[in-house]
Amino acid sequence: MTVVSTVAGATRVPVVFRAACPDCRAHFELSAGALRLAIGASRRTTFYSFTCPECGVSVRKPAGERIVELLTGGGVRTLKLHSTV
Repeated sequence: MTVVSTVAGATRVPVVFRAACPDCRAHFELSAGALRLAIGASRRTTFYSFTCPECGVSVRKPAGERIVELLTGGGVRTLKLHSTV
């Protein structure tokens, strides 16, 4: 995943995220609104998801610390998962 953000003069250009679909192998750019981030108690339960605009499949990928930073900084909606003990 790559984040693209630039400042044109005094106007801030919206952040877009480059992603790829593991099913159809398409590469595309997504806005923050097209992504969801779920933060769990462990690396296994922390992931981001989106729907591939090419084939329509629901994609879920693991999100390490750096990806979490990029997505939250770019305005992606975040869901904090609670563990049940």
